[in-house]
Parts: sequence; structure tokens; C-alpha cells
Amino acid sequence: MSSRFHIERLGAQGDGVARDEGAEVFIPFTLPGETVTAVRSGDRAELMAVLESSALRVAPPCRHFGTCGGCALQHLQDQSYQAWKRERVVQALRARKIQVEVEPLVACQPGSRRRAVFTARHTEAGLPRGFHPPLSHGIVALEECHVVVPQIAAALGMLRALAALACNTRKPFQLAVTATLAGFDIAVREAGPMDEKRRRSLIDLAIREGLARLSMDGEVVVEPKKPVVTFGSVVVSPPPGVFLQATEAAEAAMAGLVASHLLRAKRVADLFSGCGSFALRLAARAEVHAVESDAEALAALDRGFRFATGLKRVTVERRDLFRRPLTVKELDAFDGLVFDPPRAGAEDQSKQIARSQVPLVAAVSCNPATLARDLRILLDGGYALKSVTPIDQFLWSPHVEAVALLEKPRRRR
Repeated sequence: MSSRFHIERLGAQGDGVARDEGAEVFIPFTLPGETVTAVRSGDRAELMAVLESSALRVAPPCRHFGTCGGCALQHLQDQSYQAWKRERVVQALRARKIQVEVEPLVACQPGSRRRAVFTARHTEAGLPRGFHPPLSHGIVALEECHVVVPQIAAALGMLRALAALACNTRKPFQLAVTATLAGFDIAVREAGPMDEKRRRSLIDLAIREGLARLSMDGEVVVEPKKPVVTFGSVVVSPPPGVFLQATEAAEAAMAGLVASHLLRAKRVADLFSGCGSFALRLAARAEVHAVESDAEALAALDRGFRFATGLKRVTVERRDLFRRPLTVKELDAFDGLVFDPPRAGAEDQSKQIARSQVPLVAAVSCNPATLARDLRILLDGGYALKSVTPIDQFLWSPHVEAVALLEKPRRRR
């Protein structure tokens, strides 16, 4: 049975938050100030109707909004959405008693996401039904998407055909699609065993559709062209399914902030370097030591450096920084450092950095909570926080990146 709720605020995941019998109830697709009816189940409720609408509510641009699961906030006016996303960073810092004026959000434009993960599933009818970005409860046959670059949006029909050929399981499986300069790089995961007939069909489709590469569970099925991306002026061919920043504009904004901060550094460490989105840009002015646990990503970075011209020396080290962070002694060999860890952050590595004498540090994060924790460690170790800039590259979602820049006076020896 539905009940009436008054929405007080937006929660951390973009859901409207109401109170009922003294408890918080989270209602997706609602906005502060609205009165709605919804069916409650525990601490969540399914929206039935908006009785009194917020002045901040706008018409969502996508017909699938509210069903595909990929976007949480298409119904919120742009300026309010951007202010809410910035506030997520502000609140995370405040929780760690960090006082700094957070910069305005670097906004994300529609149709700019070059990397997306879709999920397909076999239905009782015997065909894959459709796709959804992660976190959806169902699977929707997407006919449009306003988040991804136009090339991916135009290829949804082709992706359905590819999923049908790849599918050999009743379980949901994933297609990670990256738009590269050479064409699509598609990594299929957990679609089931691949026999020779299925392989030949997939190869035929890939060639016919001009894909750069198609892989399944890490195995390259066909690679008519090397997929390539650029980091500054350096061309890199990333391995199948590797992490890349979701939008080129956000990557460029983050790299610009980092490079400007480390401008005076002559020897820089890039920790959690991936394929080199920071390292290969920084190498235009400084020697760089890139540290990463993923061997294939590190090899792609190294190849990019070796085929580039005009760069300072770049060295690479394969190392699990969660199990074996760079020590204070190792860190003190550098006069600049950038680290960009996964969502879990870099707590142990931050403790080593805090005790070091590296004068310039740039912390990049996709998780405001772990960023605030790591910054607190650095501040307690004597660093001064110069700026924090939130950056949006997951449009209409609760996810937000941030770049924090820190300095520490270097003691004379």
C-alpha cells in the first residue's frame, strides 16, 4: 500500500530522503521539497506519484530514465545537480575536519562518455533482452543513451547482435565498450564457453562492423586494428578491458591540474599509474617513475613511451601498492608525486607519503570518503592542502572525482 512522503534532501546516491516513523526512507527519482506517494519496503520506497513537484524538477532527456538504472538525476536542474555533486566532496572533507574552499565542479557534458559497461541476459524467449549500465535491477532494451559518445549510442543495435552471438549462458554477462581512435574496443565478460562456430561468427561481425578489437574474458578473439588512445601527445594501445578515465575531457582536466602543480618537479612518481594517463603527460617536463600492479597496463605505458619522441626518461615498476607501498626512503628520491588509487583509496601508501619529504603531491580520487581519509593522513604529516577540485565524468550519477593538491616544505639536510 502506498503512503505519502515529504522529501527533505538528496542522499549520497541521489535518492530523495524522507522520514517515516522516525526513520529515513530513500525514494529514487524524487527531489527536496516534493510531496510524493510511494510504496515502502524497509528503508527504501518505490515512487508511485509526485503530488507536489519541486521547482528544480526538469524533464529528463532520455526515454529510459528511471528504468535502465544508469542515471539517477536527469530530473534535476543542471546548476542544482552540479552544486549537489560538489557538496558531496565538501561533506566528505568536513567529516574529517578538513577546512578548504572546494572549487566549483568541472562539469561533464552529455554524449561524452567514451567507456561504458552494458549488461546482457538470455531470456525465456531465447534471445538476449537488452542492456543496462551496472546497478540496475532489470535489463532494458536501450534505444538511446544520452551519456555515451554518439558512436556508442549509434551502435546499440550492433551491440545487441554481438551479445546474441556471444551469449552461451543463462546468467547476466557484460560488454565493456571503449570508443578508441581506431574504433571500438569491446571486452565481453562471463558470456559462457566459446566454441569454434561462435568464434567464427564473432570474428565475422567484428570485421564487418569495423571493430578495432574484440576479446572474451581477457582472450583476444580478433584485433583487425590496434585500439589506440592518446595521453597528451603520446599514443598508447591499452590492453583489453583495462581501466581508462570515462571521458577525455575529465582526464584532460585532471591531468592539467596535476601537471600545473608539479611544474617545478624534476623527478616525479606516478603511483597507481595504469596505462600512463598522468605519467606520459608529465614526462614532457620531468623524469617519471610509474608504479602499477597490472602488468599489461604497465607494458602499454612502457610501449607508449618507447615509441614517443621528446619525452624525459620514464621507468616502470610492477608493484602492488596495497601490499607493498613505496617506503619513505624510496619516496624521498622524488620532488613530485601523483597517486590515483581505486575506490578503496591509498591509506597505507598515504602513511608513507605523510612521513616523506616529497614537496609536491597531487591526490586524485573517485571516492570522496577515502580521499578525505587519505588527505587527513597527509595533513597530519605536515602537508598543507592548497586546493580541491571536484570533476564530473559520470553524468547524472552520484559518482564524482576530485583532485587535491598539497605541499610540504622540504627540510634541509
